[in-house]
Amino acid sequence: MPSARPSLALGTAECKAAPVGQDAAVTSTRTGPRSVADHRAVVASLVAPQPEELVPLARARGRVLARDVVAGVSLPSFANSAMDGYAVRAAEVAHPPVVLPVGADIPAGRTDVPPLEPGTAHRIMTGAPLPDGADAVVPVEATDGGVERVELRETPLPGAHVRRPGEDVEAGAVVLRAGTVLRAPQVGVLAAVGVADVPVRRRPVVLVLSTGSELVAPGTELRPGQIYESNGPMLAAAVEEAGGRAELLRFVPDDVEQFLGRLADRVGAVDGGVDLVLTSGGVSAGAYEVVKDAFTGRGVEFVKVAMQPGGPQGAGRLDGAGGVAVVTLPGNPVSSHVSFEVFVRPALRAAIGHPHPDRAAVTATLGERWTSPAGRRQFRRGVLDAVRGVVTEVGGPASHLLGALARAECLVVVPEDVTELAEGSAVEVWLLDA
Repeated sequence: MPSARPSLALGTAECKAAPVGQDAAVTSTRTGPRSVADHRAVVASLVAPQPEELVPLARARGRVLARDVVAGVSLPSFANSAMDGYAVRAAEVAHPPVVLPVGADIPAGRTDVPPLEPGTAHRIMTGAPLPDGADAVVPVEATDGGVERVELRETPLPGAHVRRPGEDVEAGAVVLRAGTVLRAPQVGVLAAVGVADVPVRRRPVVLVLSTGSELVAPGTELRPGQIYESNGPMLAAAVEEAGGRAELLRFVPDDVEQFLGRLADRVGAVDGGVDLVLTSGGVSAGAYEVVKDAFTGRGVEFVKVAMQPGGPQGAGRLDGAGGVAVVTLPGNPVSSHVSFEVFVRPALRAAIGHPHPDRAAVTATLGERWTSPAGRRQFRRGVLDAVRGVVTEVGGPASHLLGALARAECLVVVPEDVTELAEGSAVEVWLLDA
């Protein structure tokens, strides 16, 4: 049964905007930037472990098992032939060639299989039930292929080319453990043991919204000063890839009361409720920072995180009946996506019990010289030559280079205390396709 989720009570009429130009870190009492590790912990605490739900097997791909699944039947469930050939008593063909009459044909799927009489052979197909009395199969390639009588030219050992009941999976055994990510082979084995409805972790519902009166939908004509909105679709896709369910709220205006009203309406309208509100933009130190202005003093803390890109961040629970979880990301597209990778993706995957919340990381050799600002952890976009183990940068460190981000295969992590990396240096690389 889905767990109850916090409701949203924004009270737009009593909300007061922060002073124009208020720094994003003013709402925090800290004297310096927050570490990446500390902000990861804050975001992780906002997304609760998700409850179990049953989904049809056909919709289980990509989901994470909520509990162990026990096999209701053995695999194989009956002794059957591993080859097209002839079912025999091994002792009767110990001195080939041996000619035996063919007593019956046994195709796969036959349910009325006659027993094998002494001194006979049954022609049998792959997957067909082994008849009582038989203990081996002679492949058709080792015979003359006879239909009424067959010459057997091979001496099989007992059990040859026979699939034993339960040799793959025993009935009553755990076939898949809780926390398993269901890919095609796992879906296959669940089907094979007769599972129709699969216990999986519920997908957290994330309401994705981006702010900015300058944003318009792709496909429409741009007017001067307008840009196509990309963060919303990008972050919604990232939520889905991480295992969540994205609900996209687009084109929220740069007006505090309208922003809060639209947000409250949408949160209340989402079937089943919202686990996390994810915003991009409106959190820096300039004027018209609507997210910061709307959420300041309402349970969301705005901080500077010691990273690049993505320094301005926010997280918390909106004041109200329970408080819906909120994570605010910066508006530049690269900053927004990198922030999602660092903070939100691992939190969502941990909430669904994924065995690997973090991106797979490898050590590679830097193919060029880099410099990095002191005191900030950099996440540079790169391409990895897996054969040589060499990584090079795509584009540059600027946070607006979305085309370069789209070409990137990995994030390269430069620690806070490193200001220069020589060519050939060992670096930590997060693989974006793993």
